[in-house]
Amino acid sequence: MNEQLDELYRDILMDHYKFPRGHKHIDQPDIINEGKNPVCGDEIKVAVSLDHDTVRDISVDCMGCAISVASGSMLVELVRGKSLDEVKRIGRAVKALLKGEEINEDIDLGDLEALRGVRKFPVRIKCALLSWTTLIDALEARPEGSETIVSSTE
Repeated sequence: MNEQLDELYRDILMDHYKFPRGHKHIDQPDIINEGKNPVCGDEIKVAVSLDHDTVRDISVDCMGCAISVASGSMLVELVRGKSLDEVKRIGRAVKALLKGEEINEDIDLGDLEALRGVRKFPVRIKCALLSWTTLIDALEARPEGSETIVSSTE
């Protein structure tokens, strides 16, 4: 059964890698952030359009390995329509998942469960977290009530 689950997770990862969601232009985003993983060369740009404190739309443009691209694609599917507080909670859960820590059972990670196996390869954890770190860093740097933030994470 474990082999079947591993195969399913590989299929999910490859689907998100080959057909990344959220790879588009957003006019006048409220949040823009760029991130880099200097170890493997992954680069990402996240743009978010907000409706008050809710993610109305999100774009993730990632150039990098399959894990990094797939994780960014999964992020897009998961956070659209969520409040910024929910996005931060999910981000913490993803980090815990990848580190093998307990995660709150009421958080639905959807396809992100497919990243569970990445923790077996510590050097790849940064790849899986790049999109999340880039987004969460921008959200946390955003002053309360601010319209726009542009920053860079490395």
